[in-house]
Amino acid sequence: MKALVIDTQAIRSNLSVVKEETRAAEIYGVLKGDAYGTGLVEAARLLREEGVGRFAVEEAADATALRDAGFLEEEILMLRSTQRQDELHQLMDAGSVCTIGSYEAGVALDALAKQRSTAAEAHICIDTGLGYGGIPAGEPDKILSVFRYLSHVAISGLYTRISVKKGDRREVSNQLDQLFFIAGRLREEGFNPGFLHASCSDPLCAYPFSQLDALQIGGPIFGHGGREGRNAGLRPVGYATAPIDEVRWLPAGQSAGAGSRVVLKKPAKIAVIPIGTYHGFCLGPQGEGGAFSALARWRRGRKPQIRISSSRVKMLGRPGMLETVVDVTRLSCSPGEPAVFPIDPRYARGLSREYR
Repeated sequence: MKALVIDTQAIRSNLSVVKEETRAAEIYGVLKGDAYGTGLVEAARLLREEGVGRFAVEEAADATALRDAGFLEEEILMLRSTQRQDELHQLMDAGSVCTIGSYEAGVALDALAKQRSTAAEAHICIDTGLGYGGIPAGEPDKILSVFRYLSHVAISGLYTRISVKKGDRREVSNQLDQLFFIAGRLREEGFNPGFLHASCSDPLCAYPFSQLDALQIGGPIFGHGGREGRNAGLRPVGYATAPIDEVRWLPAGQSAGAGSRVVLKKPAKIAVIPIGTYHGFCLGPQGEGGAFSALARWRRGRKPQIRISSSRVKMLGRPGMLETVVDVTRLSCSPGEPAVFPIDPRYARGLSREYR
């Protein structure tokens, strides 16, 4: 069967690298996008086994799924600010910590908590430069209003989402300073800002995170991000396997492959494997420094590595939607034998998922 294989040891290894490289007291395991394609509940279990007790999601349904799967004591933070009543009900039912990213979202949460004769726990997201999903740091009065007027919301933390070019330590410091300024202003007014934390897609750099209580980290744990375009010890966490459909010889002059096909200069033995772009092969964000930016490598003239029997084989032309053709002239292989493809789990589909 065609399968997306999740390397559980690679996830553990990446988390170990993150813990070693960051100086934050706590880590929120960010599980957005079905835990970057690795599986929400399964990834959360792995992280819990490694000592992670805080999780962050971007869908109310994910918070419910984690509670239903037995994550009853762990903190679950909803990163996306919402005013939707159905989502707020679901989050409160799950005992989640909500995010207030606007005063209006705070009012909606406060009204629902009052209606339910309870208090809702929330963190305030401070926009320090990302441009969405937070109360601008330059509007401290709105943040103070949340503390002053929303009597049924218990604010237990503040956070920001760092948005900078990799290696720009000064800009990171600037954005963190904005967060610390807001926290200081709240203390001056007699309010407790609570837990201070930040989200950053590139935390494995010498950034001044030590003053924070926690970091929200997802990408590096699941093989993305890293230091200055390098992976800093991060490992790919997934790959695809598929059995060879057929092996046959093609004569010289025959074209092979999809899209930019190649014309064979001499007879070649080819294998047809039922993995293509539909399954996520050769898909990924251009220029990303993560381990799976196959499309970016391709555009730089470097084709992704496909292996059969531990031997690297050459892809002929481009992959099709559902099939890829490779040259196995110098390799002994037969139909049914598995081939291994690099695939970013975030873009994988049409594949069963296996954990190894």
